[in-house]
Amino acid sequence: MTGSSSSEADESSVETPLLRVVAGDPTPEELAALVAVVAASASGGTPDAPAPRSEWSARHRLVRGPHRHGPGAWRASAR
Repeated sequence: MTGSSSSEADESSVETPLLRVVAGDPTPEELAALVAVVAASASGGTPDAPAPRSEWSARHRLVRGPHRHGPGAWRASAR
């Protein structure tokens, strides 16, 4: 054996608490609700990117060029 003591193992396994109650006397249900909210917010990660907008709803497609007058203008208006 390498001679490691049990106190060294205890010190390495001791972690600081995630939450600490500093005032009041919360019930176990209130603590569970708090832990659930904190865990949910911590695991949220980054928000999803917004979905790309369709070209059918693009405002620039609603703007139409001027109507030309003259011979064959009615044919050109459908282009």
